[in-house]
Amino acid sequence: MKNKKSKYMRNVTKLVSLLLLLLPAHLFSQDGITFDKYTLGEGVTMKSNSESYSINLRGFVQTQSDSRFYEGGEDDSHHRFRIRRARLRLSGDAFSKKISYVLSADFSESLAGEEEANSILKDAYIRYNPGSNWNISIGQRSLGTDSREMTIGSNTLAFVDRSKLSSAFSTIREVGVFVEGTVRVGNNSYLRPSLIITDGDGSFSKGKRTGGLKYGGRLNYLPLGRFREFGEFRGADLVRELTPKLSVGAAFSYNNATSDRRGGRTTGSIMYLDENEEPSLPSYSKLVADFIFKYKGFSILGEYAKTWAGVPDDIMYRVRNDGTLATTFEGGVEEYVKGRMMLGSGFNIEASYLFPQLFLVGARYTHLKPDKDSYMHNTLYNNRRNFYEISAAKYLTRSHAVKVQASFIYADARDGSRNLLGNDMENKNEMIFQTLLQVSF
Repeated sequence: MKNKKSKYMRNVTKLVSLLLLLLPAHLFSQDGITFDKYTLGEGVTMKSNSESYSINLRGFVQTQSDSRFYEGGEDDSHHRFRIRRARLRLSGDAFSKKISYVLSADFSESLAGEEEANSILKDAYIRYNPGSNWNISIGQRSLGTDSREMTIGSNTLAFVDRSKLSSAFSTIREVGVFVEGTVRVGNNSYLRPSLIITDGDGSFSKGKRTGGLKYGGRLNYLPLGRFREFGEFRGADLVRELTPKLSVGAAFSYNNATSDRRGGRTTGSIMYLDENEEPSLPSYSKLVADFIFKYKGFSILGEYAKTWAGVPDDIMYRVRNDGTLATTFEGGVEEYVKGRMMLGSGFNIEASYLFPQLFLVGARYTHLKPDKDSYMHNTLYNNRRNFYEISAAKYLTRSHAVKVQASFIYADARDGSRNLLGNDMENKNEMIFQTLLQVSF
């Protein structure tokens, strides 16, 4: 069954990607093409002569440096410089905007080793717009059942990087069907409902599709009207909202059989089998609640997440990293299985203010609370509970085209924590200094 699923999802993804590449060329060859405009940060836009079709090509590059220091240790420091992201994005619409599409790729290696499938392909989906207020997407994309910060584009973050709450619980991208809508209620209030069904195995970039299906939904409420220029999905308030804007939301997702730590980020990384050596995988549920508020350069975002798992009672074997089987489960089957998953809760609150001179300052606090049995106790990558961050940025344009950012993060480490060099931190805390330069075209 899992082989059939893997083959099916591979064919679907290839088909969607091929259609996204061929559709613009086919349409423009029939109608002709005219250069429309170029805007720094928004890319090149071209339209058909009849204005029935359009296409946009844009991208951005982020270079980032990270320095980690550990209290009380002269030699315990870690430094790196990397191309954080190098994105290229092709998008457009056709048939009088009834069909739209997105194909994006990342040519950096920055995601390697961070438990996200490291693939050039990022977004690849086709969207059908039956009306002005509803759309249906099929393919690979980010999903609304992660916390609010994950709906903000990587090139529009108010901080150098996302919070540790996103790192702990988010699945980032998945393959499936996504339904989204906007419903007006009252004079100037809106509801934004969305529903998703995915295969629950993360982005389509490696491994077999081994799990079950994932179901989820989100509902956002905008009591003060819509944000300007997609401000609901961007970090800093660059447009300086003239009137207060607020979006409050909640989301829930359920993966009935997951083979990774977060219920849908990677596939096949953690496998269990029953007595017939068939997959027997735990379920994973996630609940999030969040909000974003903006007014005259001030922006504040808050989010809460809670996860839990269900362990089947027929698990007999666990699959080792080398592919061999073992029947030993230290502490018991349920405790062992949950101990390899990101289970617990946490919240993140962050605020920033953009001065008229395009200089931004921000602060963030993130708190994580793991369950008794949870991979969040891992001493090397996790086992930190509180993160305090201050940030500054300078925008060189009145957009996210060119910016320089810097952040300082202070994290308190629990007993037994280790640093990235593998050394025991002896309950000493961690300090992280980050810088980022971004250029968009």
